[in-house]
Amino acid sequence: MRGKGMTYDAGFVRNGRASREDLDPEVVRRELAIIRDDLHCTAVHIVGGDADRLELAARCAAELGLEVWYSPYPLELTTAEILSLFAECARRAERLRQTGAEVVFVTGVELSLMNREFLPGDTVWERLEFLLGNPDARSERLAELIARLDDFLAEAVAAVREAFRGKLTYCAIPFERIDWTPFDIMSIELIRSAEVADQFRAGVRDLVAQGKPLAITGFGTATWRGAADLAPRSNEIVEYDATTGDPIRLNGHYARDEAGQAAYLSELLEIFDTEGVDSAFVFLFALHSHPHRPGGDPRDDLDLASLGIVKVLEGRHGDTYPDMAWEPKAAFAAVAGHYASGNDTRIRCDTSLLGERSLPVEPA
Repeated sequence: MRGKGMTYDAGFVRNGRASREDLDPEVVRRELAIIRDDLHCTAVHIVGGDADRLELAARCAAELGLEVWYSPYPLELTTAEILSLFAECARRAERLRQTGAEVVFVTGVELSLMNREFLPGDTVWERLEFLLGNPDARSERLAELIARLDDFLAEAVAAVREAFRGKLTYCAIPFERIDWTPFDIMSIELIRSAEVADQFRAGVRDLVAQGKPLAITGFGTATWRGAADLAPRSNEIVEYDATTGDPIRLNGHYARDEAGQAAYLSELLEIFDTEGVDSAFVFLFALHSHPHRPGGDPRDDLDLASLGIVKVLEGRHGDTYPDMAWEPKAAFAAVAGHYASGNDTRIRCDTSLLGERSLPVEPA
């Protein structure tokens, strides 16, 4: 693959609240340097809902020589609010591109499910139920959605193009079936579950055959045993606060399976590599809203529901990177090994990628 990518969370914003409480510039630079140097990434998909935070992280990534996928990620916004966010971010992305940075502008991710006005419903689940719940109405409702989304994206591309002169893409859910004509890169949120595992490789091959450079975004799985079979719903094991929407605890008892998460990512990256995918972006580096809480009630360990390749710690730093408040999972070494394989003779492609310290298969 040309683009060996990682998704980096600059703070998802929902109802005015960010998933990441603060964004320390020094921490951002350090994490992005680790993504470049230790994970051997060449590109980073920077997602978030705040224009200032996105610009901060994008500039850090560009200074490190990473290809920047500049991705405002609207959540529960109106179409007018989305267009305003895109226009502001497009101006900032173009300023960054003018410095010589490689920048791809992402005009949204899964807009139809994650925002208002595309489908009826106040939540993602209500929108999915409306769209897919009635088999007799499914085809008609899908056609209406596709037409509505294409109309909006035409407007969004025009707004972005007023400021931004680089490459454009959109990160689509497969059922959105958008018109790719205005875009330079076709990006699909493509996640393998057990249900589609036997068709997955052929599906990737068919997408590559459409001709435009193909990027795969949004792929990953949570860290509990059996999660890979249920991806893309592997993170749906969490109880949330009814008022704030914050995650509280797991909805049951689950066994940690870092080896399973690592194997899943390795298998998908191998498929993407061999089938001609242009770029792939693992989802994701860290999910700050789902910290690792060992030693107490197992239901409090939200990291089991996290797709992050590092586990976020509370009130302490890790051992592998003593200056960082997280610890790599086995998936970290798996991704690093794949991205480094055959391209960087300075490191070994095994579980010793993090220096002399080896990761156990299933750390506590």
